[in-house]
Amino acid sequence: MTVVVGYVPNKLGEATLAAAIEEAQRRDTDLVVVNTTRADRLVDPRYAQDAQLASLESALEASGVSYGVRRFTSSELAADDLLGVAEEVDAQVIVIGLRHRTPVGKLIMGSTAQSILLEAGCSVLAVKLPRR
Repeated sequence: MTVVVGYVPNKLGEATLAAAIEEAQRRDTDLVVVNTTRADRLVDPRYAQDAQLASLESALEASGVSYGVRRFTSSELAADDLLGVAEEVDAQVIVIGLRHRTPVGKLIMGSTAQSILLEAGCSVLAVKLPRR
């Protein structure tokens, strides 16, 4: 079994990664990091660039957990990509970041977190940054 984490290169992504590493260590299992973007996007700040990927891999190496990184472009939504990887590796838990959104923001943009919470076939650990 495996821990799967949805990763974005920002403060919330780092907190989510830290929680996923801790979860993988606690469960004594592998970690799969997923970073994805839609193929129709020319620029996506949530898609890790090479320098950010190198920093990610350094943190993973330092953690001592066995890991894999899946970074790809897709025609699917990020939630679908993450759920697909979780199913493929028979994940025990999916770790995601959760940020505050207004009700209108959820209505217009949809909610990746909500889709994962409702559709996952395993447990989901939601991580959020502390309020300032």
